[in-house]
Amino acid sequence: MSTKRLEDKLNSGLAGKLGQIKVPDIIKRSQSFFGLILVVLAASIFCVRDGENLFLNPVNIANVVRSVSENGIMAIGMTLVILIGGIDLSVGAILGLTATAAADLMMHRAFGFGTTVIAVLLLGIAFGFFNGLISTKLSVQAFIVTLASMSIARGLARFWSGGIGIPITYGNEPNLAPQAYGILAERIWGVPVPAICFLVLGIIFSILLKSTRFGRYVYAIGGNETAAHLSGIGINRVKIAIFTISGALCAIAGMIHAAQLSQGSPNDGIGYELNAIAAVAIGGTSLAGGKGTMVGTLVGALILGILDNMLGLKNVNNNLQLVVKGVIIIIAVVLQKERKAD
Repeated sequence: MSTKRLEDKLNSGLAGKLGQIKVPDIIKRSQSFFGLILVVLAASIFCVRDGENLFLNPVNIANVVRSVSENGIMAIGMTLVILIGGIDLSVGAILGLTATAAADLMMHRAFGFGTTVIAVLLLGIAFGFFNGLISTKLSVQAFIVTLASMSIARGLARFWSGGIGIPITYGNEPNLAPQAYGILAERIWGVPVPAICFLVLGIIFSILLKSTRFGRYVYAIGGNETAAHLSGIGINRVKIAIFTISGALCAIAGMIHAAQLSQGSPNDGIGYELNAIAAVAIGGTSLAGGKGTMVGTLVGALILGILDNMLGLKNVNNNLQLVVKGVIIIIAVVLQKERKAD
């Protein structure tokens, strides 16, 4: 065999071996974690002023975690909805309605802490149940139903409050919010209460998806609804339950939002549906349904929160921040398609 032929054979064999090398699956599945590391590094490097690292300041970190919590709680519900191949555009409006309701019930109707929480939760559950019922029983696409529900919730909030925000003042006298409600804006051992709520809910629903029959039903419906139906899964019941859960989580986020801002406004939550969807997409959940994890969504919410904080510390225009979020969603979806292609 000539030297040239031997060289060609060696080169072709080497090329074949290199072509068989693939990126490990663990790296593909951990894209959101690598994204979180990159965002943290970027914020740590660029958010330095006069020798002080503004991002790593403990007060700023606490603010990031607190601000992430609202979006993260809504994103938990959005994850469930997207896993079954749906979408919920009403989450921001439901947050605004429930925040307004919480403020009004305490300040104008003398509701106590417990009765306010129950009433607001029931309000969120009612909207979620409505979304699920109309989309299943009347076979209306979730996009259309939740778009209509968004308009209904926003209109009700503005009608309820007269179009203005309702300030929350705490005290023991009539028409003042109970002191217990203020705990939603406090810290326990230095950790913001909203962050604790977010973490606890994330753990609960992560276990629900991984270790229960309901979780298996969610993935089955998102993966192949026809096959899930033929296997005996009650498609409509599961879908209604998921939209109802999403509404309840929006109510929790709404109460936290009202406590943190010390007011409930009918205009609260505008654009929050984009943040929730972005957190889910960045976390690796397929927008086509059937694939994704709750842990990924929690990481996605953290990435968005840190990114918002970094851009804010750098005094980037709010409108440009929206542009960045839109671009990130597109990149996340493209990466999902690349993973499927592999």
